[in-house]
Amino acid sequence: MWRAGGSVRAVPRHVACVMDGNGRWAQSRSLPRTAGHRAAESTVIDIIEAARASGVQWLSLYAFSTENWSRPDSEVDYLMRLVRRVVRKHAPLLLARGIRCRFLGAADPRIPPELAQDFEDLATLTADSRGMTLTVAFDHGGRRDIVEAARSLIRSGTPADEVSERLFADHLPFPDTPDVDLAIRTSGEQRISNFMLWQVAYAEWVFPQALWPDFRAADFLACLHTYRRRERRFGGVPPQTNGHPS
Repeated sequence: MWRAGGSVRAVPRHVACVMDGNGRWAQSRSLPRTAGHRAAESTVIDIIEAARASGVQWLSLYAFSTENWSRPDSEVDYLMRLVRRVVRKHAPLLLARGIRCRFLGAADPRIPPELAQDFEDLATLTADSRGMTLTVAFDHGGRRDIVEAARSLIRSGTPADEVSERLFADHLPFPDTPDVDLAIRTSGEQRISNFMLWQVAYAEWVFPQALWPDFRAADFLACLHTYRRRERRFGGVPPQTNGHPS
């Protein structure tokens, strides 16, 4: 818990990050786009450590979208190799920190079998960890998740009149995942980009200008500071107004 301005604001339970700006970071330095992806590795580890130390219970990182398959084959191939190296390199650290790792998406047959196996191995290795849950959204699309949940409900034979938001959410991937409290998109771009569409319905969004490779723990903490100063109403009004416009 933090105390600010006389009121107490809990640490956001679930923080989600759209890791944007790798390509622009590289281009601004006259480097190939792949250099930006490589530079992003240190930011990923920095933010995982900062989130864990801050008391965040769930951290979700948008690593590769269903739309990213349209990028040049050379860039996609590089990303697959890079992600595999990062997963294998940092698995011992994640296990030592008590971080449970999960991969949201990862269903496309174009994912190299070796990488898919690494995802499965890391998830199995950390399945019993009881610290922060790290969800890596890879080959993820929010619309696809919603469509798959609808298909699952239809296959289950659930009558239309019995479908509720809670029941629908139970058919999403990893239904134990709580709603996102704070969503961060780096690079100043202000788009959702098909990321966890159901879970971000009432998220507070912050759009720092820093490109992802330049984003560090101090920037992450600044986003948490912004979050705790906001008043989350969820469509209502502050209690002190007693229902009257202020």
